[in-house]
Amino acid sequence: MKHSKTYNFFSEFLQIVFGITLASIGLKVFLLPNGFLDGGVTGMALLVGSQFDIDISVLLVLFSIPFLILGYFTVSKSIVIKSILSIIGLALFIHYETFETVTNDKLLISIFGGLFLGAGIGISIRNGSVLDGSEILGIYINDKFGISIGQVILFFNIILFSITAWVISTEVALYSILTYIVTAKVTDLVIEGFEDFIGVTIVSKEYRTIKLAIMKDLGAGLTTYKGSKGFGSKGEQEDFDIIHTVINRIDIKKMHRIIDRIDENAFIIEFDVNSVKGGVLRHYLDKKKNKILPKI
Repeated sequence: MKHSKTYNFFSEFLQIVFGITLASIGLKVFLLPNGFLDGGVTGMALLVGSQFDIDISVLLVLFSIPFLILGYFTVSKSIVIKSILSIIGLALFIHYETFETVTNDKLLISIFGGLFLGAGIGISIRNGSVLDGSEILGIYINDKFGISIGQVILFFNIILFSITAWVISTEVALYSILTYIVTAKVTDLVIEGFEDFIGVTIVSKEYRTIKLAIMKDLGAGLTTYKGSKGFGSKGEQEDFDIIHTVINRIDIKKMHRIIDRIDENAFIIEFDVNSVKGGVLRHYLDKKKNKILPKI
């Protein structure tokens, strides 16, 4: 057990360092040299830094402090500690990195800057850390007033990009919005993964055999509940188990083959799954070892 905890600690540490590296590449190679912004605290630091010639690494740490204080009362202490170290690490990377600018094309700058930054933020969040305090602000306001986290972050960034359009230029603001959209989408993709899950309900007389085959051949957890069928209130009735499971969408054809092999007349209902929380299914669904920030 101790060995496993040590391994998890170093695994999380290395992944957070990798996330910081990707985020700093997005900032130092693409966004900073070209005056483009991202959303959130990072964008706020970039905006102020561009106007007052203050080191962005210093501003990033200073602007993050109020949000980290909020995080102390909103999320776990381990997340706050990891986030403090991650933000300081990002600031140091930005300060000492000397990457060369790879392109002057504004569209490529927006897209690839957002891609690297979003990947870095996503990897950090998956390992229990944040690189941008606006998510913590969203959690705090959601807990206090019930306003959704997405709406809080959106409102925060509307103000930020409006100021950017007024202070710098509308063009920079528009490209910065594009950068933010790419960053947000890539962050979501990294956090949630490429997997797409589907729920399946199966009704069959051969439920025992199908149940064992699903667990053995697909490695999927499942739930069964009692059902009965007949031919009316006085007709012949039969008790059986109804099978309910959630699997990766790419496995659905394999499941069909398994069921057809056992009972080609089985009744199958399929439906999209938006989220799954807790339960035995979690072992199969959640490949993410430590999704500590479910609210973000």
